Amino acid sequence: MRNLKLLSLWFSVNQQIIYAGILICSAFPWISGCVTPAHQTTADTTVKTILIEPAADAQIAPATDFNLLGRISIQSQNQNSSGSFRWQHLANSDEILLFTPLGQAVAEITKDQEGVRLITSKLEAFYANDVESLTEEILGWRLPLDGLRYWIQGMHSPATVAEKDLDNKEQVVAIRQDGWKIYYSNYTPAQPNQPPLPRVLYLTYENLKIKLVVDNWKAE
Repeated sequence: MRNLKLLSLWFSVNQQIIYAGILICSAFPWISGCVTPAHQTTADTTVKTILIEPAADAQIAPATDFNLLGRISIQSQNQNSSGSFRWQHLANSDEILLFTPLGQAVAEITKDQEGVRLITSKLEAFYANDVESLTEEILGWRLPLDGLRYWIQGMHSPATVAEKDLDNKEQVVAIRQDGWKIYYSNYTPAQPNQPPLPRVLYLTYENLKIKLVVDNWKAE
């Protein structure tokens, strides 16, 4: 476990990294309507839907490592909020930092072999077995980390059954899995030896709507 006293210093150092994302964010103001997926666009581009059964335990491959910087907007019955985030995913761990639009730290979420931990801006630490229940209890909205580590890369999680909509280029335009609906409205340009990666995606779960915009992708 990390020394909690180091958290404020960690946040301070990463403010410089986040600042570029905040400047971009200020140019595109968030409004509550922004988190509503463009269903018509998805329907127009879908050419086929496939159903994928969960893989056997031995065949479940971990999500590819990545490090990304982006913006997040949340709309639910109890809140409308937005800000920026930084997420580092490795084979055995995840670390997510959430910030306000002004760059103030909101929370640090980590998941590793020891479990799940959430540290607030007041340096209060909370622990749980899964990220979804912990973020719902402390932040007021669910973060589906187990599936999102795959969805953010335009893939389904191999652990559970999934339904995928594809366009005429075999690119994913929507995924439905574990009660979540994920819509992809924009991808990054293809790079040498690297396919296009999702840039803008919308997640819905019951009355919760989340919009993610990835401003800086680093797949590893």
